[in-house]
Amino acid sequence: MRNDLLSNVSRLVVKLGTGVLTNARKQPDMGQIRQLVAQVAEQRRAGREVVLVTSGAVGAGMGALGYTARPASLDALQACAAVGQSRLMATYEKLFSRHGLHVGQVLLTHDDLEHHARHLNARHTLLTLLRCGVIPIINENDTISVTELKFGDNDKLSALVCALLPADLLVILTTVDGVVANFGTEEAHLLPVIERIDSEVEKLAGGTSSATAVGGMSSKIQAAKIVVRAGIPLVIASGWKKGVLRRVLMAEEEGTLFVPHDHKLKGRKRWIAFFHHPKGTLVVDEGAKRALREGNKSLLPPGIRECEGRFNAGEVVRICDLSGGEFARGITRFPATDIRAGKLARTEVVHRDDLVILL
Repeated sequence: MRNDLLSNVSRLVVKLGTGVLTNARKQPDMGQIRQLVAQVAEQRRAGREVVLVTSGAVGAGMGALGYTARPASLDALQACAAVGQSRLMATYEKLFSRHGLHVGQVLLTHDDLEHHARHLNARHTLLTLLRCGVIPIINENDTISVTELKFGDNDKLSALVCALLPADLLVILTTVDGVVANFGTEEAHLLPVIERIDSEVEKLAGGTSSATAVGGMSSKIQAAKIVVRAGIPLVIASGWKKGVLRRVLMAEEEGTLFVPHDHKLKGRKRWIAFFHHPKGTLVVDEGAKRALREGNKSLLPPGIRECEGRFNAGEVVRICDLSGGEFARGITRFPATDIRAGKLARTEVVHRDDLVILL
């Protein structure tokens, strides 16, 4: 299975977490960053396009400004990011230049990827950088973000970058070897392959106790949901292991591999599914759910049981079953007020061309 999924990777996104970039003093670990840069450079020399999604700006700024724990206030976080981001990029530029490689800084906000024209512009910019042989280095634009610095984290950002391009593989390098079952017990063991993300897999994920990091394994599982639905494999592996990228791309038993859905979503469907904060919810009955999932049908008014939230025509909404589980997203053709009024005829509320089945 690994060989089938990983043998023809030509465009790779690598996410580096704060824990593999900084030392105990919250400062950039230069020896560690040097060996990670060397691994990325090796993949460029092998002919692959590589995009780097990096954490570490807030962590680097914390050390410089004297913080020992991640600040709680937004202005302090932004100050740390402003100081740390420039230091981080200077380090990357210096180290990649030793390998004869150029880098380009790309700072994104959620709005950049939700707004369709800016979404396409970001994609075109990244593809142009890759065609020019440049390694894009991506981080959230933390200094101007007004939503608690969140996509909500760089694990999700890396997954969204994968879906934006799209890429052939996402590798998240972190402080652990992958997803571990029975963590902290004598029965603890690495899960080499996860074919389906269900409630049991989600129970394996915890948060993080790091003073500088945001997510932990829980955020990585959420990122996995995005990329596998987009049709892209993901490997979570240890960034402390030298040569780990080479072993992953040689399809060796390294880290945890998440198996993608069989079919990649088209670009517009990826934009609908992953790049919005849904403005409301449509709860549908079992017949409508079956028609959408199995019959490739549009959503019609008779199947809608509840309409929640305030939204306008042309906005993305969640589509949930009677138990509240979200199984699809789509662009509604009518505002919430019209849907709740119950006066719509048998017209498409969400057309199948504007609908994405998530589960």
